Amino acid sequence: MSEIDDYLVSRHDDFEADLCELLRIPSISADSAHADDVRRAANWVHDHLQVLGLTTELIETAGHPLVFAQSEQIPGKPTALVYGHYDVQPPDPLDEWVSPPFEPTVRDGNIYARGATDDKGQMLTHIKSAEAWMKTVGQLPLNVKYLIEGEEEVGSQSLGTFLTEHAARLACDCVVISDTCQFGPGRPAITYGLRGIAYYELLLKGPQQDLHSGSFGGAITNPANVLARLLAEIVDGEGRVQLPGFYDAVVPLTPREREGYQAMAFDDEGFLAQVGVDGAIGESGYSTLERRWARPSYDINGLWSGYQGEGAKTVLPARAGAKFSFRLVPNQTPEQVTAALREFLEPRLPPGITMELKDFHGSPGVLVSLESPYIEAAANAIEHGFGTAPLYIREGGSIPIVTSFAEHLGADVLLLGWGLSDDNTHSPNEKFCLADFHRGTKASAQLWAELAKICG
Repeated sequence: MSEIDDYLVSRHDDFEADLCELLRIPSISADSAHADDVRRAANWVHDHLQVLGLTTELIETAGHPLVFAQSEQIPGKPTALVYGHYDVQPPDPLDEWVSPPFEPTVRDGNIYARGATDDKGQMLTHIKSAEAWMKTVGQLPLNVKYLIEGEEEVGSQSLGTFLTEHAARLACDCVVISDTCQFGPGRPAITYGLRGIAYYELLLKGPQQDLHSGSFGGAITNPANVLARLLAEIVDGEGRVQLPGFYDAVVPLTPREREGYQAMAFDDEGFLAQVGVDGAIGESGYSTLERRWARPSYDINGLWSGYQGEGAKTVLPARAGAKFSFRLVPNQTPEQVTAALREFLEPRLPPGITMELKDFHGSPGVLVSLESPYIEAAANAIEHGFGTAPLYIREGGSIPIVTSFAEHLGADVLLLGWGLSDDNTHSPNEKFCLADFHRGTKASAQLWAELAKICG
């Protein structure tokens, strides 16, 4: 690998110049006024893969195009599918940017621009690592496919359709994604698990119109009172969700996982200070990391009812509503939660109240075994690139496309994030550490060598 590593070092300036060129394209997928810019970014990615000698195609969709590429296939070697996205979030509010969002600027070793870390910078590491192999060895040591989309920031609808219809074309042994974060500066990580989500809107209806609370209070059931009671009863004082069978499929942490989390020495006080609170409650018997990563949770996301204007208005509201969600761990499914939620709510409705429950969206969690040979290969690659062994972490959030890859392709998904939690993803002054850009590229180049050792 010394020849490849030397090539990577010799090309630092060129790689950064290419990154700046891509970052200058305002590929905002949510804004139709930038449709041509989104296509320009797609063409840029296509051309930079094609020049490496990969078979490359721009696939038209109902939305923005997909870029698909693959290396020359080597029998007996595993196949890795690299996923990324070339679209970005809108840069608003513009007045909070220190430098213009589409004029890449380097300050204190970081490159500032919209898309720097999400996901142009991270995605590019896997293209530049392939370049290093092609320019030095002449070919990649395994089979690599690239699938780079332009709708990640607006829900990946076209990619979801493509996955459903063309799963065989994307067949692979593992999926490589770099669109997440390290555990902290100098603490690279492999994200091996994600929580899922089930999201709902509950609307309670009482009288046909708002009533005078003096004339009707105590005699007519108040939907807002009922809503408050129902939402509170979903979780008990120990932080445990009370839906029937909610925990039946939850798999406890292995001793290896629990020991690993304890060894991370997570700063609970710093975590609380970061969000401006002096304490917090959660499911009893579990650490903060366990609650965030490996336990299901319930949160009210919005509430509305009655009078919201200035001053007082003594009404008994006719309607009361809430939006709330459950974060799910692997083996729990949104369908199971929906059934349990209805079973919980319906018998608790008092006379005079009707219920509408809307199921907005959901996806199950994802978990890759720490015993997977692909996890081991990624760990070796990261240690080579970053000079230290990675931590094994989960994420509390959901990435629906990861679930789709796992379901449609049946492959282990490797989430290898080179970013940092303070990179201002989706916010003004988004950044990416250039040292991590190069470390990530070095790790990616080593990853191809490590994966090639696994029998395909």
